This record gives sequence, structure tokens and C-alpha cells, in this order.
Amino acid sequence: MTLHHPNSNMGRRDLLDHYERIMEISLELNATFDLMSLLRKIVSAARELIHTEAASIMLVDEATGQLRFTIASNIKPHEMENIVIPMEGSVAGWIVTHGEPRVINNIEIEPQHFEGVDKEIHFQTRNMLGVPMRTHDKVIGVLQAVNKYGDERFNDDDIMTARTLASQAGIAIENARLFQQSDFISEMVHELRTPLLALRASTTLLQRDDLPEDKHDNIVVRMRSETDRLIEMTSDFLDVARLESGRESLKSIDFDLTDLLQECAEVVAPQAKDKNITLHVEEEIFHAAADRGKIKQVLLNLMTNAIKYNREGGEIFVEVEPMSEEEYEHPFLQISVRDTGYGISEEHQKNMFQKFYRVPALNDVARGTGLGLAICKQIVEAHGGRIRLQSQLDVGSTFMFTIPRQEDK
Repeated sequence: MTLHHPNSNMGRRDLLDHYERIMEISLELNATFDLMSLLRKIVSAARELIHTEAASIMLVDEATGQLRFTIASNIKPHEMENIVIPMEGSVAGWIVTHGEPRVINNIEIEPQHFEGVDKEIHFQTRNMLGVPMRTHDKVIGVLQAVNKYGDERFNDDDIMTARTLASQAGIAIENARLFQQSDFISEMVHELRTPLLALRASTTLLQRDDLPEDKHDNIVVRMRSETDRLIEMTSDFLDVARLESGRESLKSIDFDLTDLLQECAEVVAPQAKDKNITLHVEEEIFHAAADRGKIKQVLLNLMTNAIKYNREGGEIFVEVEPMSEEEYEHPFLQISVRDTGYGISEEHQKNMFQKFYRVPALNDVARGTGLGLAICKQIVEAHGGRIRLQSQLDVGSTFMFTIPRQEDK
């Protein structure tokens, strides 16, 4: 979806073209089941169609009842984690409670304006339009457009546009959540069946009186392996469920990224030594602003995979570089994990971040749950970053991801 950047000199669209654009966006929303991609489309569409400096979506946490930012064009992902919007004493809270839109053309004289957000992100709100986002039977959040460009004021067309977009978005969000839940549960059950069937077959064999001792020992080893696999699966299932539901909040801090890389290298060093693999880890000092534990989870997953799918005597290179300010609105770092392993064909590369996907040709090399890279993707995107893959058969693979860089004090 290509959106035009708001411009204070842009003339008012013909009304028919305007509503045709809303219809086009609505169709795109209902064709999207990736929740974060869906939310990005909504925020971008709101800025474009209502002609504002910023837009955001706040959703009600089903577990706690709190109102929190889920995505905002003017707030960094790690800043959102520190902000809870009060239901009483905020415009957004009023909108959720009453289920009605609010227009505030002069925020300075609005007693219900919650100033905590502006103070937290060093932003100045001048005016705003907020509308409720509904499913069939309840308000699930608020779509908010902030700071109308130029000297314009929010008008009836803006309210109608926002309500139409929020209505479509609310249904699309609910559909995406239901799709994720049902799709994930069916895939989870399917994946659990294999180790459970293997365990049942093993227990049946162990009950045989004529089973040789060496076979008995082999079956016990296999049962232990399948049990470990089940434990790993259930841990990964829980991670995915928490990330997809939005209940897993980021605990962002400023930290020494290079120190974390060394820490991860020490954890995987025994596995690397077993295959005579050499680890080369970035030594230049970089500082990140992210959830250290979550980024460690991503790094360990990528470094472990680089060992699993590497050749005996291979190499792994872990490197860091700053990203250009042109590509990212805020300072970001790119971390890359490159191996000299088997590589992944172009045909399979596009599926690598899907849940439960495993490259058929590598099943004999190493086994996994097929959830690790999907978890990495969700963690990285929750930080506002991106993860991607470059690979060549028989040469190796490079996984690259970006995270916020600590800004100069």
C-alpha cells in the first residue's frame, strides 16, 4: 500500500476520490491477518486521509483492562512500554468508556488531556481527533489523529473518515486475532502429535518381555530426546502466544550490546567446540536501547542455528553496524549473524519466518520446533526493527536484524 506523505500544501481531495481511497484501504485491511502489519496500515492511512502530523492506536489489554499504545507514528516502541493511559483523566479513556468520538481543536484548554504522554516522548500536542475502535459488541481501543497540518481544524468529513476507518479496522483486528488463535492452535496440536506418538510407541516396546537390553537403552534415550523436544515446544508455544496476544511487554533499558554478544558467545561456545566451529564476535563498543533479555533470546537462537546448520570446522561471524538516519526515523543498529554452512535455497527463504516452517533438506542435519525464527521476528518487530535473511546454497546464510540504538545523552 503506497501512502502519500502528508503535506500542508496539499489541496483537498475530491470527496469521491477520498471515499474510494477509504474503500481501497478497507479492502487491504480485511486481506491482512498479520496484526502488526495491519496496525501499521491503519496508522499510515489515518495520517494520510485525515492529514495530520501523527496517528496512533491504543488497545485495551484484555487481561488487565489497561489502555496502552500498540503503535504510534511518533512514539518509539520502547517508549510505549512505559506509558499507561488512564481511563479516567484522559481523552482516550473517555472515548473508550463512552464509545463516542472526541474532537479537541485546542488542547491547552482541555481539562481531560493527559499530559503524561507528551512529557514522556517530548512531543507537543496541539489538537486531536479520537474515535472508538469497535468489534461487534465492545470497544477494543482508540484510533487517534494528532496535530492537523496547517491552520485547518478537524471537520465533519474528518470525523466520518476516522469513524469509517476505525470501524473497518476494529473488525479486521478481531479477525486477525481469531485467525492467529485458531491457526496457531491447530498447528500446535499437529506438531505435538509427532513426539507424543513416538513416546507412546516407545512405552509399548518397553513393555515387551523379549526386548534386548541394548534396544531397551536405545528406546530410553529416544524417549528422553522426545521429552526434551516436548518441553522445548511448550516453551516456544507459550512465547508465541504471549507475543501474539500483546501480553508480553518489553522492558527496555540502555545496555552494552558488545558485552551481550560476548555473553551469548560464551553460552554457545561448547556447541561450537563440538563441531570445531570458530566464532568471530564484534569487539567495537555499541550501546542499544531495547529489552536485553529478549534480544539475548534472538541472538542465542540465531547463533545456535548458525552452529546447527554449519559444517564441521566452519566459521560464524557476528557483526554490528549503525543504520543510516535516512532509512530509520530513530537511531538503529543492525546485527548480523553469518555462517559458512549449507545455505538455504531461494525457494525456501521466503518461508523461513513462518511458524512451524522447516527446510525439508535440513531435517536430517538438525531438528527444531520450527518456532524459533517466528519468535525472533515478533521480538524484533516489537522493537520497531526488521529481520531478514540472505543465503546461498553451499555458501552459507546471514540473518540480519535491527534494534534501537542508545541515543546520545
